[in-house]
Amino acid sequence: MSLKFKYSFFIGLLHLVLIVLIYFLLKDRIWWFIATEFLIILSLYFSYLLYKSFINPIELMQSGTDAIKDADFSIKYVKTGSKEIDKLVDVYNEMIDRLRKERTMMSEQSFFIQKLIEVTPIGIIILDFDGLVANINPAAKKMLNLPDAVLGKDLSQNSSNLIQSILRLSTGQSKMISVNGIDKYKCQTNELIHQGFKRKFILIDNLSIELLQSEKEAYGKIIRMMAHEVNNSMGAINSILDSVIEFGFQKQEDEELKKFLEIAKTRNVGLSAFMENYASLLRLPSPNKKNINLVKLLKKTGQLFNHKALEKNIRIKFEMPVPEIILFADEVLLEQVITNMIKNSAESIGQSGEIIISCSVHPTQFTISDNGPGIDSETASKLFTPFFSTKATGQGVGLMLIREILHAHKASFSLKTDPKTKLTHFKVVF
Repeated sequence: MSLKFKYSFFIGLLHLVLIVLIYFLLKDRIWWFIATEFLIILSLYFSYLLYKSFINPIELMQSGTDAIKDADFSIKYVKTGSKEIDKLVDVYNEMIDRLRKERTMMSEQSFFIQKLIEVTPIGIIILDFDGLVANINPAAKKMLNLPDAVLGKDLSQNSSNLIQSILRLSTGQSKMISVNGIDKYKCQTNELIHQGFKRKFILIDNLSIELLQSEKEAYGKIIRMMAHEVNNSMGAINSILDSVIEFGFQKQEDEELKKFLEIAKTRNVGLSAFMENYASLLRLPSPNKKNINLVKLLKKTGQLFNHKALEKNIRIKFEMPVPEIILFADEVLLEQVITNMIKNSAESIGQSGEIIISCSVHPTQFTISDNGPGIDSETASKLFTPFFSTKATGQGVGLMLIREILHAHKASFSLKTDPKTKLTHFKVVF
């Protein structure tokens, strides 16, 4: 029962009783009866005024409560002239101003934080109370190669090696994770309390470029120092050997010793060539990019190996769905990448096998596959690291050179063996 009804019922009943009593007491005294009835009407009028003075603040509070309930902070009230109501209006208006400012500030902060999350190069994934993806920024989508429809999904359903490694991290743990021996990520998981529940978040920082640059500077200094010392020493030694070979032998019996010195000179030349191979990494030119036909480049480079491949009973197969794929790249440098990978595939097969060269338009990419013995997980984790080679006489320069060229083209790449087909794929995506 509302306060309005209670007040109206009480005033109405009170005045009804008064009218009945006055009627029985003054029905024979007509003028007194009329005067008394006039006083009752006046009493009803003042009761109504009193009703308004009581009910207006209540109505004001009710409408203000409804506005706050609907989160409408634009409604403010004007003063009525009543001291009590005006005081209530001042308090309400001040409260509404404060709530509006706080809501605006929170909205601005939320918008700023969301934009900051979106533009940061660090991958950020926020999970909800059930462990499903509630928010993910573009950097994380790119690093993990996730679709836009990942919101509301469970990350554990994804087969990515990086995602599976991240999910194995315990809360608060930070770890460097290497993928395919190429990309390195610093990953951290943690949690916070939100609305009384623990929510997990994941931070992923791609350190590949920074580590690659630091790595390049480190081995660059070593190579320059070694090349300087070796070349200076080899030049002087070869000069002495030339003089001894030409003028130091007069008797026939010294021919065998002369032959040994020529072998030593040849070894010195080989050592200089060895160092020159490393130094070539530091002299790699910046890409001179122009529009090239990727299909034509792959066919031309692959056909150069046909003769040598046939000698080892290796078949080179081309799978080109379109006659032309235009790519903005350095043709000379890309040819060097393709040449090295076909050569590696042929060496991996040894005798009798198949090399498949394929490409596609969306996305622009090419793949060189072979049915050689494959790459085990331990070797895969070390690929493309400086000076690593599985060959007995290898220098580990080929894959380093490939890595430098492809990074300069901002291309992503991988070299791994498919456990189902047993084919080893070198894949480059532009």
